[in-house]
Amino acid sequence: MILKCLEINTVGVNCYIVGCEETREVAVIDPGGNPRAIVNLLEQEGLKAVYIINTHGHVDHIGGNRGVKEATGAAILIHEGDAKMLTNAVANFSFLFGGKVISPPADRLLKEGDIIKIGNTVELEVIHTPGHSPGSICLKTGDVIFVGDTLFQGSVGRTDFPGGSHKQLITNIKEKLLCYDDHVVCYPGHGPATTIGFERQYNPFL
Repeated sequence: MILKCLEINTVGVNCYIVGCEETREVAVIDPGGNPRAIVNLLEQEGLKAVYIINTHGHVDHIGGNRGVKEATGAAILIHEGDAKMLTNAVANFSFLFGGKVISPPADRLLKEGDIIKIGNTVELEVIHTPGHSPGSICLKTGDVIFVGDTLFQGSVGRTDFPGGSHKQLITNIKEKLLCYDDHVVCYPGHGPATTIGFERQYNPFL
């Protein structure tokens, strides 16, 4: 499996590029900004972006959608619960930073249990984990989960934004993520990777 990470924008969002080694087709997960850097990496590595997947609709995770889509033609995928954030600067909070980030609308709306197939060898399973936002998702393939802003190393996503719920977030982490084996690796939207086992034992929020 192809797996690359770029740290994007001033708040350090992790943009992941994941895909099929056979076909070189990939998904770009959370292009939070600097689309030129993302597209440059795709071109340097000979990769074809077929999907842009947003783990949720906050501005720091969707800021590069338009640039990457215009350069690659990739389809934008987001959970139906956050779809309105793509095209609404108030809903995605970009207005709070003195800007107006408007992404193209979603080409496909995701829901719990959907499978996103990339090339011949990679399948991402959609796990709906609302709490940080109504449409927050995680994406699982094999022993890897891209957890967005649901779970961090030693912490969890903030829930003080409109649509957030701390109780819902913790319940979803415990029921939908901690059910996996300790060795499963979690790649978060910010900060370093971690494992289910580490978070089960050491995360003070859990």
